[in-house]
Amino acid sequence: MNSTDTAPPERRGAIDPYMEILKHGRAIAVVGLSSKPFRPSCGVAQYMQSAGYRIIPVNPNETEVLGEKSYARLEDVPIRVDIVNIFRRSEHVPEIVRSAIAIGARAVWMQEGVLHHAAADEARRAGLLVVMDACIMKEHVKRFRVGRP
Repeated sequence: MNSTDTAPPERRGAIDPYMEILKHGRAIAVVGLSSKPFRPSCGVAQYMQSAGYRIIPVNPNETEVLGEKSYARLEDVPIRVDIVNIFRRSEHVPEIVRSAIAIGARAVWMQEGVLHHAAADEARRAGLLVVMDACIMKEHVKRFRVGRP
């Protein structure tokens, strides 16, 4: 089940928080991005990069992913981050959300299987848009692409 900071699209009229995030965000910090091509994080980030988004890898175990310098922490990223895309286990989400708030990110997007309601509430209170348990690539494909990547 996908969870955002508002009701599902069919119950909230024309406002689609997924579309808001995807349409207005350009720089995506991917926390947990791996350089291993068989990892979901790499495939999703590669797709989003091909769709025109700036991908910023955040992983202390990587130096470069998809041609972009990797940073150990969100706080180390030298440019403005619009979306923090989380590819880490749910127990790591609170720390990542606090960092997202600290750097002034616009949105936190937790990939499929990643949920943390208390951290999501904290992010919303700080004014961030929040998506839980949804794949950013799949949601982008639904809204912007005719076919699969």
